[in-house]
Amino acid sequence: MERIVVVCYRPKPGKDKILEKLVKNHVPALKREGLVSDRLPVMMKSKDGTVIEVFGWKSAEAIQTAHSNPVVQEMWEKFQEACDYEIPVNIEEFNGIFSEFSPL
Repeated sequence: MERIVVVCYRPKPGKDKILEKLVKNHVPALKREGLVSDRLPVMMKSKDGTVIEVFGWKSAEAIQTAHSNPVVQEMWEKFQEACDYEIPVNIEEFNGIFSEFSPL
């Protein structure tokens, strides 16, 4: 069964543009590996520059498979160089009933 995830990426200093490029290529790369659904991803940015991505994994098993996939691991290493992962509750916009973001 498809699993929808929300991921928040806080860019490291000077890594904003690199992070944006990584996020825009993230789901297409996962798609080539057969790990995500056909659902279109949503990519947006908070006022503090955190990039938020919402997308669908094919299944819980696909998520587990990603953790041993060398292509995915290489891509995720680049994410670790460009950002820190953040939990949604720490993003100001998620504290309101209607959360507004800028499109990415």
